[in-house]
Amino acid sequence: MNSATKRSARPAIVLTAEDHLLLSRAVDGAGERLADLAEALARELDRARILPPGRHSGDHVRIGSGVTFRDEGSGKESTITLVRPEEADIDAGRISVMTPIGAALIGMAAGKSIDWVTRTAERRRLTVTAVRDPAELAATG
Repeated sequence: MNSATKRSARPAIVLTAEDHLLLSRAVDGAGERLADLAEALARELDRARILPPGRHSGDHVRIGSGVTFRDEGSGKESTITLVRPEEADIDAGRISVMTPIGAALIGMAAGKSIDWVTRTAERRRLTVTAVRDPAELAATG
């Protein structure tokens, strides 16, 4: 396998049954305006390993997780909370799972990298450097 093939390989992702259901419904209900995002998210859902209901992995990004990631192009690190669309507030660092970067982050584990496409059709690569469980975030305020 050459380095270009390895670089473009999609990392394994893990989703809770609850996140999978919510995102499946969002994909099904996406209008024409969100068709490209819905298609990309549907591909992620199709390849995800789904945990049984009530189970989750603290090592993988889920809705409500705190996520630190590095943009490999600029080297800039960002920390956000991945949230449902109605909870999004970019100024507060609360990014919707129904955005290109949110769809790229869902199910990822720390240390893994993924290519994603911005709303302006720019191809970027990010690496997740830390995942904080939603319960941990709630406990620290």
